[in-house]
Amino acid sequence: MRWRRRRAAGASSAAGTDAEAAPEPRQASGETRKWLYAILGVQVMFALILFGSDLARVLPLALSPSSAPSLTQPARPGDQTRRYSPARISPREAPPGSRPLPATDTMPTRLLAEFTTWQDAPALVLTGQIAPGDAARLAEELTLEPPLRVFLNSPGGSVADALAIGDWLREAGVDTAMTQSDICLSACPYILAAGTERTVEEGAWVGVHQHYFDENTALPAFLAVSDIQRGQGEVMAYLIEMGVDPGLMQPALMTPPEEIYLLLPEELDRYDLVTTPDDLPEAPDVPDDAT
Repeated sequence: MRWRRRRAAGASSAAGTDAEAAPEPRQASGETRKWLYAILGVQVMFALILFGSDLARVLPLALSPSSAPSLTQPARPGDQTRRYSPARISPREAPPGSRPLPATDTMPTRLLAEFTTWQDAPALVLTGQIAPGDAARLAEELTLEPPLRVFLNSPGGSVADALAIGDWLREAGVDTAMTQSDICLSACPYILAAGTERTVEEGAWVGVHQHYFDENTALPAFLAVSDIQRGQGEVMAYLIEMGVDPGLMQPALMTPPEEIYLLLPEELDRYDLVTTPDDLPEAPDVPDDAT
């Protein structure tokens, strides 16, 4: 016990001595500061290089989106690439006797869901851009009133939401369809692909292209490549699961985001985007006061 007390006392004394003799914090020398500034300069230069490469990739899209013909120009074999700007796409006029479209001059900025009936069965008309969050919002509505068929009229939008909507439709066993005045571009064909039966009337526009899989288009190059590869893999797996030929990715990957590749009727059939003839026995009726 006596030894332990002396040891403890000695330790206490040593601690006090160390506390009194604690050295002051060392200041960075001039040489150290030079190295720190040099490292910081290299980091700033690397950031500027990345920013410059991203700017060079994005700026041409903003200044000169595309020299391709207008979307309204009819497509024919070998001439199927058209300018694409979803915010500038308006609903097409519906011929007499076909399904009416919402009474708007422009496409809604997010999917507008209108419930109706078709052959005495519940149907749904989806019109407008596919905005982030639309999948979760529509899931709640569709759960309350599941349709048997979904009619599409959309210029595209969020890929993630389109895939999520498609997963829900396939699980529910819903058919998808388009009338002759409808459009289904960009991410919209992924919803079309989800139908257990898929019908596209002659005259409808179905188009694909490359996608941005992140809202920030100015990602550093190495991050952008990884993000795009992951997104493309998810889309390909989705198409295979839906029974659509993944060869559809070929024209999509060859078409830049500011353009759209319009699929011809024979291509819709070749890639299995349609499963039934292009004639509909009856078009759905949307109430005039639908909002």
